[in-house]
Formats: sequence, structure tokens, C-alpha cells
Amino acid sequence: MAVIADSRRAAEPSTLAVLIRLSRYGINHKRYMAGAFLALAGAAATAMFVPYLLGVAIDMAVESGLERDLLVVAGAILAVSVLRGIFGYGQNYLSEAVAEKAAYDLRNDFFRKLQGLSFGFHDRQQTGNLMSRATADVEVVRRFISMGLIRGLSTVLMIGIVATLMLTANWRLGLVSLAFVPPILWRAVVMSRGLRKTWNDVQAETGHMTTVLQESLAGIKAVKASGAAEHVSAKFEEKASVLRDLTYSAFRVFASQGSLITFIFTSATGAILWMGGREIAAGRLTPGELASFILYIGLLMMPVRMVGWLVNTFARAASAGQRLYDVLDAESPVRDRPAARAMPRPTGRVRFEDVSLRYEPGRGPAVHNVNLEAGQGQMVAILGASGSGKSTLAHLIPRFYDPTEGMVSIDGVDVRDYTLASLRNNIGIVLQDVFVFTASLRDNIAYGAPDASRREVERAARVANLHDFIVELPEGYDTWVGERGVTLSGGQRQRLAIARTILLDPPILILDDSTSSVDTGTEYVIQQALAEVVKGRTTFVIAHRLSTVRQADLILVLENGQIVERGVHEELMALGGRYRRIHDLQLSPPAAASGGGAA
Repeated sequence: MAVIADSRRAAEPSTLAVLIRLSRYGINHKRYMAGAFLALAGAAATAMFVPYLLGVAIDMAVESGLERDLLVVAGAILAVSVLRGIFGYGQNYLSEAVAEKAAYDLRNDFFRKLQGLSFGFHDRQQTGNLMSRATADVEVVRRFISMGLIRGLSTVLMIGIVATLMLTANWRLGLVSLAFVPPILWRAVVMSRGLRKTWNDVQAETGHMTTVLQESLAGIKAVKASGAAEHVSAKFEEKASVLRDLTYSAFRVFASQGSLITFIFTSATGAILWMGGREIAAGRLTPGELASFILYIGLLMMPVRMVGWLVNTFARAASAGQRLYDVLDAESPVRDRPAARAMPRPTGRVRFEDVSLRYEPGRGPAVHNVNLEAGQGQMVAILGASGSGKSTLAHLIPRFYDPTEGMVSIDGVDVRDYTLASLRNNIGIVLQDVFVFTASLRDNIAYGAPDASRREVERAARVANLHDFIVELPEGYDTWVGERGVTLSGGQRQRLAIARTILLDPPILILDDSTSSVDTGTEYVIQQALAEVVKGRTTFVIAHRLSTVRQADLILVLENGQIVERGVHEELMALGGRYRRIHDLQLSPPAAASGGGAA
């Protein structure tokens, strides 16, 4: 798996530092948070009255047994219990509201960050792993805000109040009762150290499993066609098994904490009864006060028991939060400069000056020392074998990548001096692998221009030779296409992409091998559509088929990221170099291309 931030992992922040950062998402919603804490304080205060009132009732029954007095105390207990229920409802409702709002903010921040990161980042990532972070990890953080952050304060508050009441009522018995708390807290701290690593592994394996699931579903046709269903199932089962074992290991540690707490509190109850009996015999404690102590131990048991649960929640949240911050803190090499300005509609003059690009330090250049200039309205064709740098060269214009050396300029201005949004609004791209969204045909065409009118969408479809096909469908432009456009042919998807580009009306156009995967008849239809699209636009055509580039104003032949030949069709044919060999292989009869012939 690709690592998002190796340097950051080398100095991984502490659990506390991550949790403090995550807490800010909840604190941002101050009114809800304040309401939750007020309700929490009310619930804690009312909970303390019940043991006290029950102790008073027991002492009354022992001393006088007056029914009227007992009814008053019973009514008070009932009223306090009702108040406690109201405060508890408010605490639960408001804490969940804070958690949901925090998760909403975090999920949106994460998604916006993904949209702003460069192609270089996404090239190294697994889609399933990123999906796991956006879903499972955010859900873990949501539970931390709701149950950990707010309930954590409730736990501390309850322990503090109960301890104070016990020591105030009888300091000897209070010390005996509280002596059992430190071992539990110490055990919780020790447990947290191991749990964070375990939960970090769980979150990572969840990402791996999601990746296998996502890839197998996205490539289900290839899986079935190759008979690899059993292999894919075994691979998924392996990942699920690792995840199961890790989760089991974490909960086994967590369960041991619960058993320890039960044992300790049972021992504490026995000690209190023994010590309390001695205090009653000495006249320093009443039976009612002893009963209150027993009930206070019951109240104390819940928050102390929750310490282990909170440690588990904190450990999971720290692991999930770190995985999220690995993305949120990632710095994209392609970003707006501080003084970047909006790009006005350009004339379309594009220039490369000594441009080189390395994807990673230490690797060979993907593009090396490229110089070229395309005038307004000209067509530049780029040819070369797979991996020669054709697409990389074109992708430097909209800044999908930034050159490591040299400069790409439009109308004489470095593209890095423009904001990314305005730059890309002026560049249309038709990719070989057209992505079709699960939506209507109209929405797919208008994807980059959602406010476009139906008339504008239809005009773009007509230019792209797609309108006649659409109107023959039962629902026309409202026809819903399947995931990734599986209901459309390759040629139809290409023409949809062309229509999408036409609607944006960009002055600069990049056609990335947009006809290589279709048959000759479909290619002809697409070529007709493209002929209309490129009029008046500076166009870069990446192609394998020479039929696409014969009329180009400039043809570049790339090899290992360098321009090895340049010129128009006739010049390159006369040169007799690589372009001529490509031409002969594609357009000459097989015998002639291989050098053979009749005797």
C-alpha cells in the first residue's frame, strides 16, 4: 500500500494531540456543546441526590417510621428521577447533534481536500483505502465526539462528585472505597498504549479490504470473464480474516478490563460492608449513610467502568484521526500561488520552455527538456509509444502536474500564476477513458456546466453527433445511464465527452487518445464531431492512429519523454524516421511493412 506521508509517520503525534485536534470539530458548534455540558451537569447533580435521599429514608424508617415523612422523601426521589431523565435526554440528544455536525464538517473537509490534491497524490493511492477513511474513520471520530468527548467529561465529573460526597460523609469509609479506583485507572492507561496500535492496524486493514471490494466490483466483468471469482473471493476472505483477528485481539484486551473492574468493585462492596459495620458500631455512621455509600459505589462503578470503554474509544479515534489527518495535512505540489490571479479568456498561445518533469526524486524524467509553441487556433499532434510521455506532456498545460524544470505559459504568462480553477475552466479535455457518472444523459453532458439550459445541452450533443442517438431513447435526454456508462458503447461515451467539452466552450482543447479504442466506423463519426470542436481552438491531440493527425499544424514524435521528431506530415514522411515507420506499419499492406513482397 502506498504511504501518504512517510515523514509524518516517522514522528507520529501523540494520542492526546490527535484527540485535541479532533475535539475542535465538536467545539466549533458552541451552542450545542454548551447545552450538552449543561444537561450533563444537571444529570450528574440529580443522580447524586437519589442515594442521599434513600439514605435519609432508611434513617427515618429506623428512627421514627412516620409514613408522612417517608412519603415526602419518596416524592422527592421521584421528582429528582424525573429531572434526571429530562437532563439525560437533553445530554444524549445534544451530544448526538454535536457529533453529527462534527462528522458532517470533517467529511466535507476530507472530500474537499481530496478534490484539491494533485494527480500525483491520487496516482499513489488506493480508492478503497480513501473510501474507508471517508466512511469508517469518520464514523469512529463521530462516536468519539458523542460518546468520548462529552461522556468523558461526564465520567470525570461523576467520579469527582461521588468521591467528594463519600469523603465528606465519612472520610475513613471514603478512603476505603476510593482505594480501589487507582488500580483500575492505571490498568486503563496501560491498555490504551497497546490499543492505539491495534486499532491503527484495524483501520488500515479495513482500507485494504475495502480496496479489494471496490476493485472487484468495478472490474466485475473482467473477474467473470477471466474466471477469477474464486481467486478474488479468497483474496477478500484473507483480508477479512486479518481484520477479524485484529478486531478480536482488541476486544479481548478491552473485555479483560471489564472483568477486572467487576472483580475490584465486588471486593470494594465487601470491604465497605465490613468497614461500614464497624463505623456504625462506633457511632460514626448511620445505617442510612451506609446504604448511601453502597449506592454511591454503584454510581461510581458506572463511570469507572466507562474508563476502559473511553480508553478504547480514544485509542480508536486517535488511529482514525491520524489516518484522516494524513490526508488533510498532505501538501499538494500543485496548488495556487499566493498571488495567483483569475485567468481571462486566453487567445490560446501555448508555449513550453525547457520543460522537464520527474514524478519522484531519483526516478528518470517522464518529460525531458521539451520546447514547443502552439499558436492560436493551431493543432499540435503528439505521437509515441506507450510510456513515451505523451499524456504527461499534455497534462502539464492544465497543471495536473507541475514541471520540475522549465515553464509552461499561455499567452506569455506562466500557468502557475493563474488560479487552478480559472486555468482549467479555459481548457477542455477529452480523455481516452471517459468517465460517465450514474446520472441522466443531460446531467452527464452538463457535468461541468450544471446551469446550462436544455437548449445548450442539445446544441452540444448535435455538434458531437450524439443528438440523434439520444432522441431515439424512450426517455431521451432524461435517460439514466448505468454506473460508469455501462449502457453506452465506447463511441457513445467518447461523443458524450466531446459534447461535455463543447458545452464548456474552452479556447484550449486536449484530446487524449480519444479514438484509439473504437472501430473505424465509430472513429469516422467521432472525427466528424472533433472537426467541429477544434475550429478556432488551440488543440493538442494525443493519438496512435495517424488518420487523426495528418492535418495537424505540428506533429511531435516522443521517445522516452523527449521530442525526437517534429514537423508536418509531409516533412516527417520525407525524413524517413520514426514517423515514417509508424505510418508504414499502420497504413501499408503487411507484406510491404515487413519488407517482404512477391518474388
